[in-house]
Amino acid sequence: MPKPIIAIVGRPNVGKSMLFNKIIGKRLSIVEDTPGVTRDRIYGESDWCGRAFTLVDTGGIEPRTDNQILEFMRDQARTAIETANVIVFLTDIRTGLTASDQEVAAMLLRSGKPIVLAVNKMDSTGAPDPDFYEFYNLGLGDPIPVSAVHGHGTGDLLDACLQYFPPQDEEEPEDDAIKVAVIGKPNAGKSSLVNRILGEERVIVSDVAGTTRDAIDSRFENDKGKFVFIDTAGLRRKSKVEEAIEKYSVLRATMAIERADVCLILIDACEGVTEQDTKVAGLAHEAGKASIIVVNKWDLVEKDGKTMDRMREDVRKGLAFMAYAPILFISAKTGQRVDRLFELIDYVSNQAATRITTGMLNDVLADAQTRVQPPTDKGRRLKIYYMTQVGVKPPHYVIFCNDTKLFHFSYQRYLENCIRNTFGLEGTPIRISVRQRGDKEP
Repeated sequence: MPKPIIAIVGRPNVGKSMLFNKIIGKRLSIVEDTPGVTRDRIYGESDWCGRAFTLVDTGGIEPRTDNQILEFMRDQARTAIETANVIVFLTDIRTGLTASDQEVAAMLLRSGKPIVLAVNKMDSTGAPDPDFYEFYNLGLGDPIPVSAVHGHGTGDLLDACLQYFPPQDEEEPEDDAIKVAVIGKPNAGKSSLVNRILGEERVIVSDVAGTTRDAIDSRFENDKGKFVFIDTAGLRRKSKVEEAIEKYSVLRATMAIERADVCLILIDACEGVTEQDTKVAGLAHEAGKASIIVVNKWDLVEKDGKTMDRMREDVRKGLAFMAYAPILFISAKTGQRVDRLFELIDYVSNQAATRITTGMLNDVLADAQTRVQPPTDKGRRLKIYYMTQVGVKPPHYVIFCNDTKLFHFSYQRYLENCIRNTFGLEGTPIRISVRQRGDKEP
């Protein structure tokens, strides 16, 4: 089930970004007293009372403006409203209730979405400011006093939002189908590949970049297993993303990656690895998803005996941070090697779910330390006590040592290679956390 979405909206400079940062617990959104600093929607993850959710920070809404940037920000906010389960309408006690607040409230009421009204900058505790009560005139129910600076009232605010979340269906049987997100820049052949797999024109295919805007789920079953293919909108360079609806496409593609088990990263064989391909692949890598690099349109490439080897080498150079991902050369148009995808998807999905016992990990650790001594610094040697696995999808290992400052990144990379050489783990990133003796084991 996708996470519920809370969108924070309001006029410029009421403190939306500061509230966003306070709730997600990190400074992700830029905070500045100048109106209009936040233009695009910013997304963050948080949880409250055991429910995880996605929080969206939007640019300020100016209901009446001829300024092109402010118009764009208003469109962005409208898009966020469309995607949200609940809207936090943030106002400002210092400026009081304004005509713009009333126009934004009317716009939100027309959306039909649940609205939680919050009055920000209520920084002092005790009896509320008398101006607080004028916000009842908006007709949105009881306002919630909050302080984005100090965090006062954020619990009450999230409690109010929680009641509008869709029910958490614990009885829902777990779907054993492997979810596969097909990602890549526009026109790499994502929709053509999905149609080839399904054997029907399930998704619109066009040479016009940006035809696909929603993330579309298609179920498919064969002798290799059950799959759900998620065809996503192409992720373009930011300078090319102009329409508000396309901004929403980027969100949907990012969310598709989040809920996928495996990502197929489509590369156009005629163009090779571009800067945009590295960004798309980086999203899957950062999300910790098992991945396969799929070089499409192989039928259009003029070949000699070494063309594939050269292309493989170029892909490895361009996506050096994904050395673990297998590469498959296909043609969605002719169907060349498409049938080999299913076996690879199943394989990398299983690799990402691999659990290794603490005993086996520490045998590898002992052998690795015998071959390459841990680093020293100013006469102090790194001592590694033990290693244990704490998670899967991706495999996550925690190493306990005497001093984390002595644990050089290069030695961490060496241990990662030792784990891969012993256990395979092809197609999946690995997470390694280093803890100092005395730190609690997760």
